[in-house]
Amino acid sequence: MISVENLQVEFGGFTLFDDVSFVINKKDRIALVGKNGAGKSTLLKILAGLQSPTHGTVSIPKETTIGYLPQQMQLKDTRTVREEAELAFEQIHEMEREINRLNMELEERTDYESEAYHKIIDQVTHLSEQFQMAGGNNYHAELERTLLGLGFSREDFNRPTSEFSGGWRMRIELAKLLLRHPDVLLLDEPTNHLDIESIQWLENFIATRANAVVLVSHDRAFIDNTTSRTIEIELGHIYDYKVKYSEYVILRQERREQQLRAFENQQKKLADTEAFIERFRYKATKSTQVQSRIKQLEKIERIEVDEIDTSMLNLKFPPAPHSGSYPVIAEEVSKRYGDHLIFEHVNFTIQRGEKVAFVGKNGEGKSTLVKCILNEIPYEGSLKLGHGVKIGYFAQNQAQLLDDNLTVFETIDYVAQGDIRTKIRDILGAFMFGGEASEKKVKVLSGGERSRLAMIRLLLEPVNLLILDEPTNHLDMRSKDVLKNALKDFDGTVIVVSHDRDFLDGLVGKVYEFGNKRVTEHLGGIYDFLEKKKLQSLQELELSSKKNNDQPVDETPTQNKLSYEARKEQNKLIKKLERTIAESEKRIEQIENAIKEVEQKLATAEGASDSTLYTQYADLKKELSEAMDQWTEQTLEWEELTKNT
Repeated sequence: MISVENLQVEFGGFTLFDDVSFVINKKDRIALVGKNGAGKSTLLKILAGLQSPTHGTVSIPKETTIGYLPQQMQLKDTRTVREEAELAFEQIHEMEREINRLNMELEERTDYESEAYHKIIDQVTHLSEQFQMAGGNNYHAELERTLLGLGFSREDFNRPTSEFSGGWRMRIELAKLLLRHPDVLLLDEPTNHLDIESIQWLENFIATRANAVVLVSHDRAFIDNTTSRTIEIELGHIYDYKVKYSEYVILRQERREQQLRAFENQQKKLADTEAFIERFRYKATKSTQVQSRIKQLEKIERIEVDEIDTSMLNLKFPPAPHSGSYPVIAEEVSKRYGDHLIFEHVNFTIQRGEKVAFVGKNGEGKSTLVKCILNEIPYEGSLKLGHGVKIGYFAQNQAQLLDDNLTVFETIDYVAQGDIRTKIRDILGAFMFGGEASEKKVKVLSGGERSRLAMIRLLLEPVNLLILDEPTNHLDMRSKDVLKNALKDFDGTVIVVSHDRDFLDGLVGKVYEFGNKRVTEHLGGIYDFLEKKKLQSLQELELSSKKNNDQPVDETPTQNKLSYEARKEQNKLIKKLERTIAESEKRIEQIENAIKEVEQKLATAEGASDSTLYTQYADLKKELSEAMDQWTEQTLEWEELTKNT
């Protein structure tokens, strides 16, 4: 579908891409991976047609549509959420307006037998068929389904977009993009502003409804669940693996080990050959052999080993100043905004040295409780900080508090103390500020760069309680690993608000679940928590939390409460539902096959002129949408019934 040939990109003498070629096929699910600065976002911009390569070609068929979601964008605030999302259907609205205009013209005309009159009728017929095929009569349902899937409530639909944060407005842009159903979807860090429920919804959308997808993400779990092909960008070249990310990691390591073995064997042979030449260079009896060996050396194609970034290091931050045994104690804490209750009856104690996670969907109060701990907002109840507690806090706006007039190096040098000052350049390199980048002024940094710099600055300050609100949003996988290892070694206390399952795994030993106006404590790591809840994912947690909206989640297994007869009846319901789901899946497959057959006919000159095919196609698409909705409802019902069996 898209062909990239001999792509080369240069910036001021630096080669970002060198002779890169690959093809994006229909239904490809591609993850672009590589360290920050490798060129992932640049490649997406080139594929989107927003940037031109220095050399090479990007061939895109004329009829192919492309949707691109950048990391940062300028958003207007003149419409409601629904009105903004409806811009995705502007083509449908234009067709509708044109159909209405032509119908009015037909009403006014009286030359019923004229060629012009019949030409207008043909135009109306053709446009009406296109309108039906584009989903003109059922796009409202799809719009609402998408907005709800991305975390909006129905009450939000008529609110002005100006009332929402930048992250929520990015969700609106993502909704518009998905609703357009482009042939190729280009997503640059789409999960940065999504909670776990919305991430899981997007995973399902990509798996079941998207066409070709090329995405950049530092969320390992997300890219593993959405992609089946991994293109690694390394030092201007690409390596194309036809596997998902977790398998790519293994293959990449095997590839490098094979290169190393071949390189070492070749180096030994080269050394032996050079030693022979040197030893017998001046002996006339050996001149023929010497010349032969010299020619051999000239012809040998030298094996190269992929360069790897050696600046990876285990950061050792200053020891945490001593604090009381219990840095945070919450007793009957409640928070309301007017009549709206965020949470109540919050009771917990965090011990010195513990690392805990706050999890739950957006809007359940995670960041609100953090602000209560920081005493930034009023609350009811008691929140006590232990003796000598010194808090280091990272939030999204933290990056805006940096001094624009300092350089990157000066920003870090200002807070670094002791031996760590001798390693500032190594630390900056580990967070993508190596070389000349360390001399950049803060005011010229991108949003992601400022966030990374704010993170480094925070982690070098001598504190004993770190509170990190979504710290991984602008970090690549390598930087995330550096941060994670540093936090694991940190001898103070850590509270992490995060939706990144991979980042939390192995880092936290306690999970606080936010939902249903409560905060529930769970001992163990993030996957212990999921297993304890008998869930496959955090998305299922949030789906179940929508039930019994104002009651705490009951963790007692359902079968302990039910009588034998009740359990027997429940199992019968489950079996019946499973049969219904299987029938729905079979029906969906049949409809999809029928759609493919119609598409094949429409692709011919004969089929393109057959108006009945367009009507048939529109009816099938509508039928598929309804079948998918029905299947989703059945699946959710099955998950609810089986979650504790």
